[in-house]
This record gives sequence, structure tokens and C-alpha cells, in this order.
Amino acid sequence: MKNSHKCPKCGGTDLLKIPGKAGPYGAGNNIQVGMTYFSAVLVDRYVCCSCGYSEEWIDRGDIEKLKDKFR
Repeated sequence: MKNSHKCPKCGGTDLLKIPGKAGPYGAGNNIQVGMTYFSAVLVDRYVCCSCGYSEEWIDRGDIEKLKDKFR
């Protein structure tokens, strides 16, 4: 959905991007890789307004942070 701008389930094009955010105590849509929310990797959500299907995406620049933490 992120790249094709089309839902893979129903073919719908009415999509929403809900940006990831990080707040205190791990609140928001993120993956903690450090001790503070400043080090969180944000996870963006894409939602199809036609059928409700959703996907989560992480920016390529943050993949290395995840590899360092979880590999």
C-alpha cells in the first residue's frame, strides 16, 4: 500500500497514512531501541478505508537500529 497506493486485499485507493509517534513510557506506535523515547523507531501505519486492511512500515534508515538492538 505504501508504494502502490492501492490496497492489496480489495484494490481500494482510499488510504490513510497514520504516522508513527513516540511518547513517554513507550506510548505511541514505535519500537523502543534505547532507554528513552528519543531513541524509538517510529512505525507508520497505512489503512484502507474501504475494507479496513492495514500495514505497518518502518523507514529504511531505521532498519540498522533494529538490527543492532535485536540481532
